[in-house]
Amino acid sequence: MSITAIDEAFMREAIALSLTHVGRTGSNPSVGCLIVKDGRIVGRGVTAQGGRPHAEPQALAEAGEEARGATAYVTLEPCSHHGKTPPCANAIVASGIARVVVAVADPDPRVSGQGLKILADADIEVTIGILQKEARRAMGGYLTRQTKGRPQVTLKLAVSADGMLGRLGAGQIAITGAESRTEVHRMRAASDAIMVGIGTANADDPELTVRLAGLEHASPLRIVLDRRAELSPTSRLAGTARDVPVLLAVAPSATGNRKLLEEMGVEIVETAGLEPLLHALGARGVSSLMVEGGARVATDLLAQGMVDAIHLYTGDIVIGEGGIASPITRDHRPAGFALLEEKTIGRDHRQVLERLPVSAWL
Repeated sequence: MSITAIDEAFMREAIALSLTHVGRTGSNPSVGCLIVKDGRIVGRGVTAQGGRPHAEPQALAEAGEEARGATAYVTLEPCSHHGKTPPCANAIVASGIARVVVAVADPDPRVSGQGLKILADADIEVTIGILQKEARRAMGGYLTRQTKGRPQVTLKLAVSADGMLGRLGAGQIAITGAESRTEVHRMRAASDAIMVGIGTANADDPELTVRLAGLEHASPLRIVLDRRAELSPTSRLAGTARDVPVLLAVAPSATGNRKLLEEMGVEIVETAGLEPLLHALGARGVSSLMVEGGARVATDLLAQGMVDAIHLYTGDIVIGEGGIASPITRDHRPAGFALLEEKTIGRDHRQVLERLPVSAWL
């Protein structure tokens, strides 16, 4: 194998390792790190749940003395600033690592090339850009928050065979099968927050938690777009707000059920619209936002150019008369998105769409 092929193979494994903690590392990115010596992996590390310790010191600790003269594969540029932990770049230098392979430079202004400079100044060979596209996708939430000041927004839609999201006045309708629903719960567990509109919240009365064995603790922050503070105090969301946080985004003039909901533990945030709300979420460290409904929320986010990815699940049921039309269907996707992945899940069909760079579709 060529050096490039070897580097790609180990970086691919580092990326896979990083994905195991996505959505559980707070405001820090989930980074994967491998220490490799003589073709053997002698140390592994992934950003710990909660964000610390970082991946590099864990991998170096596992490698011990074998780190001297070895190669480190890291999905993101090692940090260079003193925070709650010492800089990872300095730890790499002290370990005697001879070479560092990095997938993506860190856009955080506290790092932004400084980590690479520390390594280079210590005469460590540095290679950057190996599997950059794959690593960027794995850290999409963190990178979006650092560069755009808002979370990466993933729109998830379950659409019937005739292009409907549900039926007016019918509450929740099971459009997709058990396999797809299980996958959606895994998506929730990998997200920092999940959002719905007040129409969906009151009509469907969802809980929006992760209900998979072993992942119950991974339920994300639950957000409801509710201009007038109309969320029902008897809803599952309000009733579980002290167990799993609920944030209600309201207009400054909202009264409604505001006082009672606050007493139940619901956090009320005043906002002038979707864009300022997303930037407020970014400022509090929310990197990934999953949007589950409804049609108006999806349409507004798409119109404002704030959707980064779409997971479209198409079931085989037909809603018929009174159906709520989906803004996206299997045969009609919005401009500016490319099909990234397509597969069958149980009896359903799933498409994953990814926003193209503006230069690719203008």
